Amino acid sequence: MNNLENLGKLARQAETMMKKLTGEQKKNGLCHAADALRQKASIILQANEKDMDKARNAGMPESLQDRLKLTEERIEAMAEGMEQVASLDDPIGEIEEMKRRPNGLLIGTCRVPIGVIGIIYEARPNVTADAFALTFYTGNAVILKGGSDAICSNAAIVACLRESLAEDGLPEDAIQLIEATDRETTRAFMHLDTYVDLLIPRGGAGLIRSVKENSTIPVIETGTGNCHIFVDASADIDMAVRIILNAKTQRLGVCNACESLVVHREILPALAAALLPAMKEKMVELRCDKDALACMPGAVPAAEEDWGTEYLDRILSVRTVDTIGEAISHINRYNTGHSEAIITNDYAHAQQFLQEIDAAAVYVNASTRFTDGFEFGFGAEIGISTQKLHARGPMGLKALTTTKYVIYGNGQVRS
Repeated sequence: MNNLENLGKLARQAETMMKKLTGEQKKNGLCHAADALRQKASIILQANEKDMDKARNAGMPESLQDRLKLTEERIEAMAEGMEQVASLDDPIGEIEEMKRRPNGLLIGTCRVPIGVIGIIYEARPNVTADAFALTFYTGNAVILKGGSDAICSNAAIVACLRESLAEDGLPEDAIQLIEATDRETTRAFMHLDTYVDLLIPRGGAGLIRSVKENSTIPVIETGTGNCHIFVDASADIDMAVRIILNAKTQRLGVCNACESLVVHREILPALAAALLPAMKEKMVELRCDKDALACMPGAVPAAEEDWGTEYLDRILSVRTVDTIGEAISHINRYNTGHSEAIITNDYAHAQQFLQEIDAAAVYVNASTRFTDGFEFGFGAEIGISTQKLHARGPMGLKALTTTKYVIYGNGQVRS
């Protein structure tokens, strides 16, 4: 606990220093850090291989190993994400909604950092770099608590970033890593509200639930992804198959992967004929209701729990519906508020789906895999918020800021 207190104090001191940095200093610091990742790629990859060895020996599932694994290409993507963040406008200091009151006061809002942000996340080392880029550019300090599965990778990345900051004369304590991996330390971190202003959990349902239930620090929930694709009666079959394949199989262990397919009864036979060979080739198990089972030889019956499961695996549930209203009701009942898509050529149905689906991101004729800070032009993301307060969807720069009122007067007093 004493070590946590010390990390908190150092983060608060770094936050004070961050407030004095110019936008140009932050841009240069990020670009230098991106180059440092490239230069230290071999060291980071060696550390990652230690984590991968442990994961393989422990029998970690394929999809989770994929999230843990780093390659030269993924390190380059992390560096490019930093550079893209640095290319964006600095939101700090932006004045919004300046209005003059009848008494002559000029009142507006100014965008400012949140302060010290804590992030608890599982075995995804890229989150380490993304979190640094977004918190640093928004003038926040960050304390990271990664999972034990990625501890070697995270430590190597953080050491690289801190060294880069020190070389630039910038506060290296703007990023700190809690290296203890026990649950007691994690629970203690959730109560470090003296120093941490916001806590963001990023991981599976168990982690997020634990943080929500135990933290004394305000929490932004980044949710799990039971994402659906609804194939409407008017859908283009080739488009539908292409989108479903991408959303389900491009990467299995990500929160924006499609986990459930909802199909209009009229198009079910034609879609099944086109989709089944592709699913077999990708070794995806289909768990179907009785109507879909009749059209999809080799599929297995779905149980009630399948409709609400985030598989992160080669499994896809299939539900048959008679109307778009039934599809929307089913999706809103079982989704996790993440990303939902409709494949349709009916404009009215597309608009109804956009209006009535309750989720952070709603797509028409596109893969759910695009719910991502990089794809949305944010450079990186801190997570996908599935809550409805302050931030929703991919959390970029603005989501890591707050506002304060600024008031200009010329001697006014209240009567």
